[in-house]
Amino acid sequence: MKSFIFAAFTASLLLTGCASNDKYVQWETEAPEQFPKLTAIGYAPLDTQPGNEQSQKVLMAMQASKIAAYRELAEQVYGQQIDANSQVNEWLLSSDTISANVSGMIKGAKVVKSYPAGDMYVTELELDFAQVWNLYQQQNRPRKIKDVTYF
Repeated sequence: MKSFIFAAFTASLLLTGCASNDKYVQWETEAPEQFPKLTAIGYAPLDTQPGNEQSQKVLMAMQASKIAAYRELAEQVYGQQIDANSQVNEWLLSSDTISANVSGMIKGAKVVKSYPAGDMYVTELELDFAQVWNLYQQQNRPRKIKDVTYF
């Protein structure tokens, strides 16, 4: 029995001795060979926008279509959470609810086109992941600590 406990103790020491200590290891992220480009299109109706003047309605539709395009980009990058609930009573569907939620931050997207099309306003966005990579690298690059001398 003592030899079994000694063997288990020795094995645990060997295993913990082989474990890496990540706080002393610096990881470097490598860039992929290709970066994808995502596109998204947002639409907004012109006539139903709030405002007294047509120019106000156009400005509101421009903003609404841009937000809709950003939402579509966020769906592509982060996915969409769907919650659904159905209730059946006496073998008949009594209620059915579905909700969708998108959450995320999009950096580096640019407006490709923004234009009226009939009774809608359209905004086309592009998200180039090469630009996202550059923003990420710039934000997360290692910083040197400067030596401060006091006089």
